[in-house]
Amino acid sequence: MQNINPAYVKDLKAITPGFLCPVNANTFNIQFLKFRIRDMDSGQVLFEVEREQDEDPLGNRMKINKLESLPVEQQDEARRIKYHFGPQFFELKTVGAQLTFSVGDKPVKNFTIIERHYFKEQLIQSYEFSFPFCIPNTTNTWEHIYTIPEINEDLRQQMIAHPYETKSDSFYFVGEQLVMHNKAEYDYSPFE
Repeated sequence: MQNINPAYVKDLKAITPGFLCPVNANTFNIQFLKFRIRDMDSGQVLFEVEREQDEDPLGNRMKINKLESLPVEQQDEARRIKYHFGPQFFELKTVGAQLTFSVGDKPVKNFTIIERHYFKEQLIQSYEFSFPFCIPNTTNTWEHIYTIPEINEDLRQQMIAHPYETKSDSFYFVGEQLVMHNKAEYDYSPFE
């Protein structure tokens, strides 16, 4: 079996057909509590979701255990998200993604996100962000800034005309260990 490390995912040529790690790979009990995407110039919020932290005073793997008990298809669905940003998204220069997350009872060293964005198997952009250290049993907020790449008009029109053909893989590492893998699909068609 291939060792799934940061170098491996940075070399991927297309969106992965499935997930490269099971949900129980999250041995650090990293829980995403709030996620907000905003235009850095205007401050306009483009997407926001929030949930309560799982109540477990001992910092145990409650949410992960709950997710593991679901059928694999439902586990996979819980790791996917769809965004509808509309065609005006291409006018933005920079976007901030603010993530509030908690960690379990183990220290998290070198928490790294590698995000690969594709349109119909063509790599559009790759991003990498690192959070050096998280103290055990803490809640942390991290905003990473995405510079929107220049996309030629022909490709832009194709992306608008083909909703959800733009996809991304988000790989979450602690050191060299893949602990989470999420997927997203994007719709840039006009809002109805």
